[in-house]
Amino acid sequence: MVPSLSATLLLLLPALCAAEPIHMPIGRRGRARTPAAHFANADRARARYGFPTRASLSSKRTNRRASTTGFAVTDQQGDSSYFSTISIGTPPQSFDVILDTGSSDLFVLDSSCRQCSDVGVPFDSSQSSTFKEGSTSQATVIQYGSGSVEGFIATDTVTMGSYSTSSQGFLLAEELDANLIEAPVSGLMGLAFQGLAQTQAVPFWMSLINSNQVPAPEMAFQLARSTSENDAPGGTFTLGGTNSSLFTGSIEFHNLVDASPPQFWMLSLSAATVQGQSVSITSGNSALTAIDTGTTAIGGPTTDVAAFWAAVPGATAARGEDAEGFFEFPCTTTVNATLSFGGVAWPINPDDMNLGPIEEGSSMCAGALFDISLGAAVSSSSPSWVVGDTFLKNVYTVFRQNPMSVGFAQLAADVSGSGSTGPVVSSASIPDIPIPSGSSSTGSGSSSSSSSTGVRSLAAPVAVLIFTAVCIVGALI
Repeated sequence: MVPSLSATLLLLLPALCAAEPIHMPIGRRGRARTPAAHFANADRARARYGFPTRASLSSKRTNRRASTTGFAVTDQQGDSSYFSTISIGTPPQSFDVILDTGSSDLFVLDSSCRQCSDVGVPFDSSQSSTFKEGSTSQATVIQYGSGSVEGFIATDTVTMGSYSTSSQGFLLAEELDANLIEAPVSGLMGLAFQGLAQTQAVPFWMSLINSNQVPAPEMAFQLARSTSENDAPGGTFTLGGTNSSLFTGSIEFHNLVDASPPQFWMLSLSAATVQGQSVSITSGNSALTAIDTGTTAIGGPTTDVAAFWAAVPGATAARGEDAEGFFEFPCTTTVNATLSFGGVAWPINPDDMNLGPIEEGSSMCAGALFDISLGAAVSSSSPSWVVGDTFLKNVYTVFRQNPMSVGFAQLAADVSGSGSTGPVVSSASIPDIPIPSGSSSTGSGSSSSSSSTGVRSLAAPVAVLIFTAVCIVGALI
């Protein structure tokens, strides 16, 4: 007997309701940003990607041995990162974790963590019936640009909204360096690839794809811009598809470079402009670019960064040892810049290119594009560029597993705090009835695009999980 259309709709109704997006609002902890904080954050980015830091260079110059972390962390208050909530264990215990596409491990604080009273809530494994310790008793250390975390590997049920993995590997942190994270954050969720994981665990997002839980092998970010020191939403993280209410027009996808096997979400930077002039960008391995939500600014190779700032009237190398690798320009100058990865030239809001006066009362401001390599040679497989939130706040960014690619789209005009000036090329208007969409593109070439229609088929409901991310001071660059 073939059921009637009405009966079919009634049968499908529970599934359709379950497929509705889940919104998790969280706030941004406002702090004053200073160039000094950004200088420290740049050193963390250098350490993360294997470049020499200011501290290590200074140690060599004075014939002193560098510390294990390579530099002294002095201030993270001017930084911003984005976090959302997960739960671990049975019954579930909830934690705020930073969302970081530049690393691959998941860690949370353990209840035995020493000197962790100033950070987030710890995980109590004794209260979880599904917790299992790893097979080795040897301590595992995860190195980040801003320090390290040490603990033991375990597995348990990890849940984000309606998505869950029953035996997710993660690190329980028993020790961590000061200022690595700040309350209310309890850990970090890496969203890059398993080849980068120091725990060797399959990242959470990959576990969901492997178990066919998500409707599309994608995750997407809309990162809000800080407009005050008051608590405010930090944007939206979407797991399992895209949210068509947050962007307009097509998503321009670019296949990953060096994706066998992949580690970073790495593209090739093809062009840059500043003040309407084209900047000479070194090609080949020197154009390899990591797309990293865990980095605040934009880092590039020495020659290219110098060429960029040479096109800005009045710009000079920033003075002071702490500012090494940075440039300063007259605060009255508006820096108009774009980046391209083989298609659209995506503009960066001038506010994001200006980190503020180089020092209190100065008429010179620090620029958000810094020399990440400090003249050092770059490995053929490592990124020479690191594109962080300075750029990502200006686009809707999609990370796709199949085909492995990163896509960018113009932010919707009404997205709060976006301040985007829109791409250089024209794009279609946002749909009248925005509904989170699933897979964003069918193209598989080096560059492909897709338009969001905002239409959801009854025969193929899209289950997209949306998390409102937060901007918190104290990033792990």
